[in-house]
Amino acid sequence: MALRTETDKATGVALVTLDRPERLNAIDLATAGELAATWRAFRHDDTVRAVVLTGAGGRAFCTGIDRDTEVPQPSSPYTIDDPLLTVGPKANDLWKPVVAAVEGMACGGAFYLLGEAEFVIASQDATFFDPHTAYGMVSAYESIAMAQRMPFGEVARMALMGTAERVSARRAYETGLVSEVTEPGGAVEAALRAAGVIAGYPTEAVQGTVRAVWSAREAARTQAMAHAPHLIALGNLPPDRQAELFRGRGRERGEGRGTGPFRIR
Repeated sequence: MALRTETDKATGVALVTLDRPERLNAIDLATAGELAATWRAFRHDDTVRAVVLTGAGGRAFCTGIDRDTEVPQPSSPYTIDDPLLTVGPKANDLWKPVVAAVEGMACGGAFYLLGEAEFVIASQDATFFDPHTAYGMVSAYESIAMAQRMPFGEVARMALMGTAERVSARRAYETGLVSEVTEPGGAVEAALRAAGVIAGYPTEAVQGTVRAVWSAREAARTQAMAHAPHLIALGNLPPDRQAELFRGRGRERGEGRGTGPFRIR
């Protein structure tokens, strides 16, 4: 199992942990399936009234899709199978509040998860970046998710700078991506504390509020998401060229899984 779930019956808060620290909590097909199943199970579990989502190991919250994962694609140029589209709570019709607790790196496909959390709490050593353009890939769904949380210029800069730049927790707080910054190692505790407060309120009112907040931005998000597959199909390099860029940049910089020199702001 790549996902660890613990529920505190006294507080009504569930802690969901991506538990692949040796892979920097990257998501493979099995993990994607576990996430979807977990969110859907929470819909029927009345003992869970709020959720905290985090990653194990401290080095990363999540680094997106596991690069070793092969995702078979249909032959039609009009369809793209993206397993990350179903890893978030809203994609699985869960309207109980989810708080993300970020320690270490959160990049690329991690934004599918952060984009569907109600708010994000990060430790001081957390960093956020989007490597897509560096590897010849369109940042579509990821940028759309972040555009719901950050000013246009900040989203554009993060997406276009690729692996050359990382957004610090402080800067993420200044731009609205993060709602609270903690001492290193303190993000989960702070998120559990906030989730406990929320879980203590009448759940009907809480879930209705979650739904209301999301409805305020849903139309624009839905329209943007409809364009994403076409932009990816047009702009992505072939997989073998992507892999070549990934390997080449790693050799040049002595990187491990794309985490070499960069500038933090």
